Amino acid sequence: MEHLPALQVVVPLLGAVFAALVRRGGPAWIISLGVSWAMPVIAFALLFQVQATGTISYELGGWAPPIGIEYRVDIVNAYMLVLVSIMAALVITYAPRSLASEIDEDKLGWTYSLYLLCLTGLLGILITGDAFNVFVFLEISSLATYGLIAMGRDRRAVLSAYQYLIVGTIGASFYVIGVGLLFVMTGTLNLVDIAQRLPQIEHTRSVAAALAFITVGISLKLALFPLHAWLPNAYTYAPSAISAFLASTATKVAIYLLLRFFYTVFGGAYVFSEIPVTVVLLVLSVAAMFGASIVAVFQSNLKRLLAYSSVAQVGYITLGIALANQTGLTGGIAHLFNHALIKGALFLAVGCIVYRIGGAKIEDLAGIGRKMPWTMAAFVIAGLGLIGVPGTAGFVSKWYLVAGALENGWWWLAFLIVISSLIAVVYVGRIVEIAWFREPSKTVIEGRAPPAEMIAVTWVLTAATVYFGLDADLTAGLAQRAAEVLAAGIEPGTLVPGVGQ
Repeated sequence: MEHLPALQVVVPLLGAVFAALVRRGGPAWIISLGVSWAMPVIAFALLFQVQATGTISYELGGWAPPIGIEYRVDIVNAYMLVLVSIMAALVITYAPRSLASEIDEDKLGWTYSLYLLCLTGLLGILITGDAFNVFVFLEISSLATYGLIAMGRDRRAVLSAYQYLIVGTIGASFYVIGVGLLFVMTGTLNLVDIAQRLPQIEHTRSVAAALAFITVGISLKLALFPLHAWLPNAYTYAPSAISAFLASTATKVAIYLLLRFFYTVFGGAYVFSEIPVTVVLLVLSVAAMFGASIVAVFQSNLKRLLAYSSVAQVGYITLGIALANQTGLTGGIAHLFNHALIKGALFLAVGCIVYRIGGAKIEDLAGIGRKMPWTMAAFVIAGLGLIGVPGTAGFVSKWYLVAGALENGWWWLAFLIVISSLIAVVYVGRIVEIAWFREPSKTVIEGRAPPAEMIAVTWVLTAATVYFGLDADLTAGLAQRAAEVLAAGIEPGTLVPGVGQ
């Protein structure tokens, strides 16, 4: 039990090596399946341990922190470890037939290896307590992601991977420059140690510059509007299972990183009281909520539509961060979890569609609901969650966001949250009309039915979308506890002059 933090990273890393050595798709998938399902077991064990005993500190290499590298688990990243590991396990269960239909056979073994390597990086980012170690894991996950995106048969997949590589490199460079400035000013790379030393020097230009570099670097990774240009192509041309995995995990981990630096390292009181982060983040979040949603309405490819929808949903999450009160922050953190479920279900449903008709062009979906009723029913239910209809998980997190906005006295922002959600009705309704109310096309009629395991996993996430909309004690409860930890240093009424929290 004491070595669970290390196993959370070491197990998928060794699994990636073994999957690369066997090379063949079948054995590599079996390795990936076993490793991926071991991760939620470890993550839940860590979550229960944190709930029982408090924060876990794990020393590496026999050197005590802050000198040595530390893996540190509290309620915030334990919540995220559970999310990422569950989504990885479900997607890999879904993946074999889907990937075999979209990737050349000789590349399947490498695909599974890269999948586990990406998972290693994402879990490492979440669990490490060292700022430079975050950069190392960020690069591990990013390099694996570039390869995963490029595995698609469409030649544009390679171009999309290259575009992401350029943007990802810029983001990582900005991040490491910011960390370098922090190291110069504090003499440490341990996140807890940095947080303890910053109050004495937080009014210096170097600290402000470090915050700016780190914020921009992470924002590129999480696809914050208008730094999202890499995401639509990456999600559109990557294999369907990979799109589902990345949409459910990668941007969520980057958002966690932003949360961690804003609230724990730099301190929420400094970030939101003394620097105009609230205004900037609010403007960009609202722009994402409206701009990306409107662009999604006019897309001709279903995966690209969902990609722009993801940019908009990231806007809701960062809006929760910008509200900087416990209620709004609870909504943002809950939406991390809920959107992972919803968008995972949607992309997996699209994977079933691609398996049947060989593509995701919206014009080819005419009448597909009549031939794939289970798949399209799952798509509709998950789409309702995306809109935020009561009874779905999306409603719960958006309810907290509205409450957080009203708590700050920003009724106009609550109104914008509701209006922007209605735009999702347009693009989800468009797909519903084409899929259910038109005559089936020849492509749909002659297509092959997706395997049962693909439909089953899609419905697991769809059912979770409904379940956590009806019983939010687990998701919203954990999100509330995480928000309490993060917002502990913010004094009510200090963020916006004259406005109570």
